[in-house]
Amino acid sequence: MDRRTFLKAAGAAGALCLAGESADAPLAASNRDEYLVGAYYFPQWHPDRRNDRTYRKGWTEWEVLKAAKPRFPGHRQPLVPTWGYPNEADPKVMEMKIDAAADYGVDFWIFDWYWTNEFRFLYRALEHGYFGAGNNDRVKFCCMWANHDMGAVSGAVSRKTFDTITDFVIEKYFKHPSHLRIDGRPYFSIYDLGKLIASFKDVKETATALQSFRGRAKAAGLPGLHLNAIIQGPYSGPGPQSPVKLIQDLGFDSITSYVWVHHVVMPDFPETEYAYMRDRYLEYWKQVDAEAGIPYFPNVTMGWDASPRTDQSREFKLGVYPYTPVLKNSSPAAFREALRMVKRRLDKRDGPRIVTINAWNEWTEGSYLEPDTVNGMGYLEAISKVFGAERAAR
Repeated sequence: MDRRTFLKAAGAAGALCLAGESADAPLAASNRDEYLVGAYYFPQWHPDRRNDRTYRKGWTEWEVLKAAKPRFPGHRQPLVPTWGYPNEADPKVMEMKIDAAADYGVDFWIFDWYWTNEFRFLYRALEHGYFGAGNNDRVKFCCMWANHDMGAVSGAVSRKTFDTITDFVIEKYFKHPSHLRIDGRPYFSIYDLGKLIASFKDVKETATALQSFRGRAKAAGLPGLHLNAIIQGPYSGPGPQSPVKLIQDLGFDSITSYVWVHHVVMPDFPETEYAYMRDRYLEYWKQVDAEAGIPYFPNVTMGWDASPRTDQSREFKLGVYPYTPVLKNSSPAAFREALRMVKRRLDKRDGPRIVTINAWNEWTEGSYLEPDTVNGMGYLEAISKVFGAERAAR
């Protein structure tokens, strides 16, 4: 599934100015009994110069959310955010988000982060909003390089671009005092293994490029890197056809997932039961744990409804993304139970015990922790209720 086909527009490069980035106070996940809860952050809720050229000046994906319509009986669209439709690149807006995340137990955000051979895209939420927020020490950050295709723009990059990208994050992000670290090492995640390998032609050259990344991080005074791979399901390309074996050969330190629908087929259209997807995902987790040999950080998906990204004038029929089923009965109570089930399994594991959540604000995919006018803070309250005891004890 090309879940980002919607983002056929991509952004222009821009300058970054950061102040006061010499301090080093990472959130270290070395305590074997500690839980860390992270949520993917989708930064398409602020103006971007590429979107200005493709759509119109000031366009953001809030317009897509507002225009959504019910596509079948009982379908709840459009979703209405309690906080309205703010510009996330405004530090004051980001301060509000940070406080809510921290108050309810989200330890870190994993920013979807875009850089191709042609452009850098959707970076102002992080570099202007988050970095400018006076309370950004309350919620750590890291990046997931969203190196997938975006329309006609390939996610594969040249070695020169890869080195430019990784030099940038080493110097501008990894030394920031709020960057997430695992056992002292900055965490960096890569979304699309197929496009990563396509960048370097084969597994050996890809592993060499990743080793160069590690070496340059150490040369910059860091203790190394924690490289994380997103696993999405079947793989077809050079090297091992097992994505888990491929990740091992490339030398990653850990694996995680972005969303349940990458691993489980949704059998019923227009709606598939949340509990069905949860249980099939837990079976998948058991399988990948048995194969991986490196830590797998489980995912909890809050919901799924990509229908706002469809053509609202067309019939809603099963097809390629975003014409996919919607998760049914994905309530705060169901999310809380899924968190409990994941935590119970993590309780039996040596750490670091990390959970990723889809997502903080994927409003147009129906997966968001931010409050809406129906459930309020219910999804954030679920995190607090399941993981709150651990935080009180810290």
